Amino acid sequence: MGKHSLQRESRLPNSVKGALVMGAVAASTGAMPAIPAMAATINLPGIGDFDVPVPQEFEQQAQDLGQQLTQALASMPAAPAPQTAPDAGVPNVPGFFTPGVPQMFHHNTASDVALDAAKSKVGAMYSWGASGPYNFDCSGLVQWAYKQAGIELPRTSFEQSHVGAPVAFENLQPGDIVVTNGGGHVGLYAGDGKLLNAVQSGEPVSYTPLRPDMVVTARRMV
Repeated sequence: MGKHSLQRESRLPNSVKGALVMGAVAASTGAMPAIPAMAATINLPGIGDFDVPVPQEFEQQAQDLGQQLTQALASMPAAPAPQTAPDAGVPNVPGFFTPGVPQMFHHNTASDVALDAAKSKVGAMYSWGASGPYNFDCSGLVQWAYKQAGIELPRTSFEQSHVGAPVAFENLQPGDIVVTNGGGHVGLYAGDGKLLNAVQSGEPVSYTPLRPDMVVTARRMV
């Protein structure tokens, strides 16, 4: 007997189940006695036990009818399983993660990645000609930081002053490359009027103030 058929019928209220069995007994006997001589227990697997009042001479017939009813219920076709739309519980709202849907917001640009990489090196000591990962000179820090973003920059501050697109001081954004000191120094704009850079020998990578009159050129990688 299929388990799924019994589970399906188990949803019937007990009053209905009892009525089915009682009806079957009444059909075979013609009428139910007003005062039964005894109660016959009929077990319907997956449904339960029922005490059916019947005269003693009809006890076996009631049990036989119960078995026939169980077999009839088992032969009924199974109800189809409910269909659920894929990912029905996940709201497809912009800004929320939805499986298989590319994110439209909260992405990092190469400048963001480069600046975050440079921030991780605050405190590393300056060393002329070094380009990381433990020591840096000014252009070595900028080159290493953008390499972490997948962009290869030339090695010197003069060469880096020609990469990307020029940016006016008032339009600077975090991660832009800023060349100062007549072209001999370079760092990354960190926002709030500060430059993140490897300053000079004997000093660590740090933030220093940035004024408009200090800037030779500013470049943005696009």
